[in-house]
Amino acid sequence: MATPDGRGHLSYNGEAYNAPALRPELERAGYVFRGHSDSEVILYGCHKWGVIETARRLWGMFAFAYWDQQDRRLWLVRDRLGKKPIYWTKSEGSFAFASEIRPLLLHPETPREIDRSSVAEYLRTSYIAAPHSIIDGIHKLEPGAALAYSPETGDVRIERYWQLEDALARGHADPFSGSPQDAVAEAEALLSDATRIRLMSDVPLGAFLSGGVDSSVVTALMQQQGGGSTRTFSIGYQSAEYDEGEDAARVAAHLGTNHTRFTLEPRDAMAIVPNMAQIFDEPFADASQIPTFMVSKLAREHVTVALTGDGGDEVFAGYNRHAAAGGMLGRLGTLPRPIRSIVARGMTALSPRQWQRIFQVVPASMRPRAAGEKIHKLAPLLRLDSREQYRRVTSLWHDPASVVVKGSERLGVIDDKQLTSMFRDQVEEFRYLDLATYLPGDILTKVDRASMAVSLETRAPLLDHRLVEFSFRLPSSVHLNQGRTKWILRQILERYVPRELFERPKMGFAVPIESWLRSDLRDWAESLLDENVLIDQGLLRPEPIRALWQQHLSGRVNAQYELWNVLMLNAWVDAYAKDLRAPHASAFA
Repeated sequence: MATPDGRGHLSYNGEAYNAPALRPELERAGYVFRGHSDSEVILYGCHKWGVIETARRLWGMFAFAYWDQQDRRLWLVRDRLGKKPIYWTKSEGSFAFASEIRPLLLHPETPREIDRSSVAEYLRTSYIAAPHSIIDGIHKLEPGAALAYSPETGDVRIERYWQLEDALARGHADPFSGSPQDAVAEAEALLSDATRIRLMSDVPLGAFLSGGVDSSVVTALMQQQGGGSTRTFSIGYQSAEYDEGEDAARVAAHLGTNHTRFTLEPRDAMAIVPNMAQIFDEPFADASQIPTFMVSKLAREHVTVALTGDGGDEVFAGYNRHAAAGGMLGRLGTLPRPIRSIVARGMTALSPRQWQRIFQVVPASMRPRAAGEKIHKLAPLLRLDSREQYRRVTSLWHDPASVVVKGSERLGVIDDKQLTSMFRDQVEEFRYLDLATYLPGDILTKVDRASMAVSLETRAPLLDHRLVEFSFRLPSSVHLNQGRTKWILRQILERYVPRELFERPKMGFAVPIESWLRSDLRDWAESLLDENVLIDQGLLRPEPIRALWQQHLSGRVNAQYELWNVLMLNAWVDAYAKDLRAPHASAFA
């Protein structure tokens, strides 16, 4: 889209929810709108206010490019939290950008050497964080950033129009002074408005509903504001250990939504797993990518837009690591290291199975899943400082560089020790790191790629930046009130749904990969983990991978996630083998 005077040109992906509120100011300034698109608001906003100021005014998810013909400058802008992607690459004679890597590989000057540090990072976390990508020389624009490129000089300048650390600092400077119940009321008002503005659409809307706190509270507010006609969608499994389908159905029945459930079986996974590499465009190995794709596909058969509960854990302290940091891990962390080591040895004196038998005395509704494994994971953390604890709990391969041929790891946000002094406590530190790394790198990547593959637009009210900023005004004692994760969201949800329908151990979007790799997916996995395949690719050392694969098959260990990382990497290399070979120059002509 171009301005009538030909100065500004826009290429845009996303949704600016407050575009109707910005439009009148532009109309008063003399801009004549030809339609009702938010694209036109962004275009004229950049023309009048400038790119940075326009980005600051926008509420929503977006990635856009704006070419200023008068200033001869190209701008790339990504939304605050990283919901929409932008990749870019610069060579001696050109600058290219896209929402995916594959289009960039059509350009003959695009670099195509795999970045081995990115491979090591990926093995550790299951994703590659911005500003890096799997290709050395192809970059991701970071969340909240604007890039300016001058074709005359070749200069690239990156400016942050919104930063998570600034939101944290503002929260500390203006702490919430009300009671915990006042905080609940404020959060509900913000979330209600965030939901309301995301319901504006000319196409059918629905919601993902797992039956957990996050998706349930979004669905409840959506149902209240949408007139009671919400369509909801969930994925279940035949295995009761992983299935949340019945929980979702009970919440849907209470709220009165039009609910559709799909039971995911191994044959369904096998049908889509070979396509994961193309869908996600980069190596990506959060195994919940499978049900996320399937629930997106299911929803797209009925609606064009779906609201999700993404962000509730990061914004309102919902992960087990947050509870640990606010509980035993945080309290024991004040003890001298030798005493912590003694406690850690005591925790591992019993096997995970023995711990599990002990926990059988706890009522099933309150019994944590895999309690024994969690205790064994917690024990070694006692010997580490907070930052290394976070790295440990978010790592799959703990020494990935040793598995990558000529591999090494680069420093990242977790290694920035200067950040430590910014946090009031360990819970806040972990929440910040989640919002800065895991959320954009894993959660938002997963949902965006899976939904876009079936042309479904997803919207996340819990990631409205106003809620994120409000969350940093609250002390961790409110987020984890009475030791309960996501206390604020639970209080809101209880106004719409009886507590017994959502109070249960956290499951997440778990997938029975462990058993599938030993059965239905075994042949596919074996083909990608073959020693000759690993040698030919030259990225990973075959010995440790083959040894782990055999241990998993025997049942001696559960290495489902470590192996899934390797499998998704090798599947990506196979799928992109032709693209990684330089094309003829005519391919871009």
